[in-house]
Amino acid sequence: MLVNTLFRTSNRRSTSSRRAGLAVSAAGVDIAAVATVTSAGAYTAQGEEAAPAIEAAAVVEQAPTLEPQSAPLPAAVPAPAPVPAPAPVPAPAPAPAPAPVYADNLDGWIREALDILAANNIPASYDGIHRNIMRESTGNPQAINLWDSNAAAGIPSKGLLQVIDPTFQAYHVAGTSTDIWDPVANIVAACNYAAHRYGSMDNVNSAY
Repeated sequence: MLVNTLFRTSNRRSTSSRRAGLAVSAAGVDIAAVATVTSAGAYTAQGEEAAPAIEAAAVVEQAPTLEPQSAPLPAAVPAPAPVPAPAPVPAPAPAPAPAPVYADNLDGWIREALDILAANNIPASYDGIHRNIMRESTGNPQAINLWDSNAAAGIPSKGLLQVIDPTFQAYHVAGTSTDIWDPVANIVAACNYAAHRYGSMDNVNSAY
């Protein structure tokens, strides 16, 4: 009776031990499974499904990886048009030569007359003009001949080179005075007449 009791007791202990071992073994599997699944974020420690965690994981997995985008390059600024070089400043025109100033005497009258004659291509020289003036009027611009044939005809010779009115009017040079008593106009008209008749006043050596 005692033996049977001990045997049954021992039996119950063995059975309990086996059951405990199986439970521990099963628990080990559950724990491993729980550990494995939990590491993936699918289950809780009790082995229950954690729907929110799974959904969050799915959202994270589905979200595309955004590449960092570089800022757009600024639009190219066109180069400024080249500034044209300033036009060269023209050199100022040379100032015109001052008008010559002639003395109001026989020398000045002859020199002014020579410039006018040269401008009109009428030949004459200072010496030829001066020589004939000294013979005809001795340098007096108001000289007048009242005794020769011209005077008798009513057209007396006048001025430095003793020119009569018709001759002065016929050989007057434009730009000079129309007054026969003007010394310069008188010289120029007489030289113009001499150039036409004798080639030049230089060729005149007597009354002409």
